[in-house]
Amino acid sequence: MSEADRDQWGKDNQITINVKKQYSSDVQNGAFISQSVKAGTKVAQGSSVTVVYSKGAKPTAEQRNALIKAKEYSDTMYMSKQGIYDQLTSDYGEQFPADAAQYAVDHLDADYNKNALEKAKSYQKEMNMSKSAIYDQLTSSYGEKFTQSEAQYAVDHLSN
Repeated sequence: MSEADRDQWGKDNQITINVKKQYSSDVQNGAFISQSVKAGTKVAQGSSVTVVYSKGAKPTAEQRNALIKAKEYSDTMYMSKQGIYDQLTSDYGEQFPADAAQYAVDHLDADYNKNALEKAKSYQKEMNMSKSAIYDQLTSSYGEKFTQSEAQYAVDHLSN
């Protein structure tokens, strides 16, 4: 059952659903692993059920380190997903292998709309750029490498 269906079932039946995640080399990331009661078992109202989902295989040291660096770039420099990947793999940057960088951007919990907006604010305030020029800079393959929708979100939310 989907996450929304699971949560609705718990609410409808007054059952607390505890969600846990664990590494598994056998079960794909996000897939169901187990639950604390057997399927078909009647669960009393007010009780709780624990459901366990996979976080995928345990990351290597390179993957963990790439993820830490990716988080730093997102949280402090407000970089795009592609920009982070490029920085992680660059010979002039972090020099992580491509698989470690891909793991990092796939597992990074980042709000790229927010990152694009923060970059846009910086361009508006510090470089006095127009919204059109900011959009172009945000989406440029030579610039920030945000998606068109992330850049549009950013310019739509800039102050006038």
